[in-house]
Amino acid sequence: MSKPLTAAEKSLLLRLARAVVTAGAHGEPLPEPAALGPLTASLQENRGAFVTLHLVTPHHGCQLRGCIGYIEDVKPLADAIVDNALSAAFKDPRFTPVTDDELEDLEIEISALTPLRAVGSWRDIQVPRHGVVLTRGTSKSVFLPQVAEEQGWDRDTLLSHLALKAGLSPDAWREGAAFQVFEADVFSEKELA
Repeated sequence: MSKPLTAAEKSLLLRLARAVVTAGAHGEPLPEPAALGPLTASLQENRGAFVTLHLVTPHHGCQLRGCIGYIEDVKPLADAIVDNALSAAFKDPRFTPVTDDELEDLEIEISALTPLRAVGSWRDIQVPRHGVVLTRGTSKSVFLPQVAEEQGWDRDTLLSHLALKAGLSPDAWREGAAFQVFEADVFSEKELA
């Protein structure tokens, strides 16, 4: 199990994500993670991670602006943040690329994940503690742990939305689906400001 990140490590990752998005919006070279501070063992450990961008304005409130990540621990955490910040800002197919004009109103949230763990039944899923990966046949979908809480969903509602996200019927999770769970250390610029 991954060690909890320190406040200094969280701050470095948020500054790194911000620097990547800013450089991308300005068409500049991306920063190297080590240029922002010392890369501790935790930041060099392979971990799954997501970067979520919210646009926060007085007129529209808080709106999702991009969210991309790795469920699997395929890269060192600092490198995963670089990749996912860039992808969330400029490659999320649900949104147009982030512009320079939006940078000031952009809030960055990072989810550093624990390794995936298979569960025997949907009854073993704990909301809002667990993020969930649903797999049924070739269909697959995922929600981060904070999604259920933000949406006010109980476990059944979460699983129905996961099934829909995977392109299945809302009750497809009840039979023939496999589940994996994970937890996340979630932190944002708002919290560490």
